[in-house]
Amino acid sequence: MFYNLLKYVFLGPLLRLVFRPRIEGLEHVPESGPAIIAGNHLSFSDHFLMPAVLKRRITFLAKAEYFTGPGVKGRLTAAFFRSAGQIPVDRSGKDAGRAAIREGLGVLRRGELLGIYPEGTRSHDGRLYKGKVGVAVMALKGQVPVIPCAMIGTFEAQPPGQKLPSVHPVVIRFGKPLDFSRYAGMEDEKAVLRAVTDEIMYAILTLSEQEYVDKYAAVAKEEAEKRDRRFPRLPLS
Repeated sequence: MFYNLLKYVFLGPLLRLVFRPRIEGLEHVPESGPAIIAGNHLSFSDHFLMPAVLKRRITFLAKAEYFTGPGVKGRLTAAFFRSAGQIPVDRSGKDAGRAAIREGLGVLRRGELLGIYPEGTRSHDGRLYKGKVGVAVMALKGQVPVIPCAMIGTFEAQPPGQKLPSVHPVVIRFGKPLDFSRYAGMEDEKAVLRAVTDEIMYAILTLSEQEYVDKYAAVAKEEAEKRDRRFPRLPLS
């Protein structure tokens, strides 16, 4: 109920009015049945813009921090994500990946759309980073197609650290479904999971035309933060 109110009455129309996103390839998203939509992740705004343009409901696996933030803002954010049907996932420890896969497969078994950001976190610099294999595990175990998606312009609209988005042209581009049925029963083979994940990331790269970095986003972000602490930038005079 609340999801539909947000999408069709409140947030959806507002986002379309402000950003006027150009949607390409929406016909590639199936009108019924389970599927994974795997996209790049450039901005907090991605959580709202993609669902706003889809004809069907989509459930994202959202990081648990969105549901446990302090203060009034934290409680409001948590209430919003819960009401919108998003699923909290604890990303710490080895069991976190299993929990995310279990929750994701539950969404797919219900015949719904599951949204995933294979990079695992937002890009801190606008580049596309190496994908984690959880998306491949869910695609193979769920026996569902994967629709690659590219968000273009959302990094400029709301880069990391910017609380409110700026008005900026946005393109949301969906690619043709990727079929991995040829790997049926091979979801426990590491080489297969890596190959499937890399194929998904290449499809996203083709759509987004980003620069690709063969490194996990979280690792690259940590390295960048360490460099900034060691060599702080001097203010421009």
